Amino acid sequence: MDAIDFLTDRAALPVAVTAQARRCLLDLVGVGWGGSILPLAQIVADHAAADLPGTVPLAFDARTAAPMGVALAAGMTIDALDGHDGANATKGHAGCGLIAGLLAVVPDAMPGAAVLDLLARGYEVAHRAGVTQHATSPDYHTSGAWVAVAVAGLAARVAGLDAGAMREAMGIAEYHGPRSQMMRCIDAPTMVKDGSGQGAMVGVQAAALAARGFTGAPARVCDGPAWDDLGTRWMIHEQYFKPYPVCRWAQAPVEAVLSLRGALEAPIETVTIETFHEAIRLAVTRPTTTEEAQYSTAFPVAVALARGGIGPRDVSGETLTDAAVLEIASRVRFVEDAAANAAFPAVRMARARIVAGGVEHVSAWHRPRWDSDAPPTDSELAAKFDQIVAGIVAPARANRLKTMLASDDWTMADLRAALRP
Repeated sequence: MDAIDFLTDRAALPVAVTAQARRCLLDLVGVGWGGSILPLAQIVADHAAADLPGTVPLAFDARTAAPMGVALAAGMTIDALDGHDGANATKGHAGCGLIAGLLAVVPDAMPGAAVLDLLARGYEVAHRAGVTQHATSPDYHTSGAWVAVAVAGLAARVAGLDAGAMREAMGIAEYHGPRSQMMRCIDAPTMVKDGSGQGAMVGVQAAALAARGFTGAPARVCDGPAWDDLGTRWMIHEQYFKPYPVCRWAQAPVEAVLSLRGALEAPIETVTIETFHEAIRLAVTRPTTTEEAQYSTAFPVAVALARGGIGPRDVSGETLTDAAVLEIASRVRFVEDAAANAAFPAVRMARARIVAGGVEHVSAWHRPRWDSDAPPTDSELAAKFDQIVAGIVAPARANRLKTMLASDDWTMADLRAALRP
């Protein structure tokens, strides 16, 4: 089965697949609410409402915009907090751009079960496009580059385009997609981040162009070995969820230092992190913005040691100037480990050595929490949701949203209404 056949197929997906899509949706919505209060999200919502005017409700905002503006703003808003799901195989994030595209184009009357079906299909297409792109391109591109292709296919299906027009839409999206180089943002963190909103916008635009007869170059990322098991292997189950709103590459070091924190009985003198090259490239020690805090390893490690964890408020505001956190961050050093490099990207590994009071404490090798082989429970994801939206969404409203998404008794109109301030 190729991508077009899979996206146009009307057969029911396995129950476990749509159940996983439901978990992903709750997580994406929570992360989006958390991101909505950050400067990045506020800027892009203003841009969408003013410069891409239309009648579709913006997510996490009271205004409206054109479908492309809704996709751009929703994707960037979820990406703003950097706590959304991802996959080791693609070194990126599918869900953020996918739900952004669906919020832009799905009609109000579509039932929740149908929305989840589309979301689940999008994950399978997006991840395979990402695996194919990384196998054929020398540059590590942002998620928006390959998410754009999946969003175009979903938007084409929603618009009722035939298989030929859907193929053109996906080709347009691949050609015009944001093939931005991720390591540039790792080395100099700014609001451009993972390209998810831009990819969602390009995907929505591509389907609209194809509906008018615009043609696209063949989508090369839709061919190759990664597609051989489409419909039998479910990559949505191979994703991780994030316990912390920082880059996934920093999360193994965070787990390593947290494993030692309870044994530290004296002030910390040095922290040495042994890990893979990419985690060390997250080199910001004294962040001044949320983006610098998220694309850092030393800072999240210091927050975890000072506070016992990392919450959504720990990557902005007063935490960025917390003297205790910055003092620990200044004491963090890194050692690149050959075994950790060899294991990446399938496995992200780190070990910590902390000297406190003249005593060295050495951790075991750690992986990030909530990888696909040890996923969070439903209650853990619900607790993460509650932690993120606290102070942003009233508790009663947050509970209604969780209850709604746990059932199939909702429509896209209901979801849009739940995402309005």
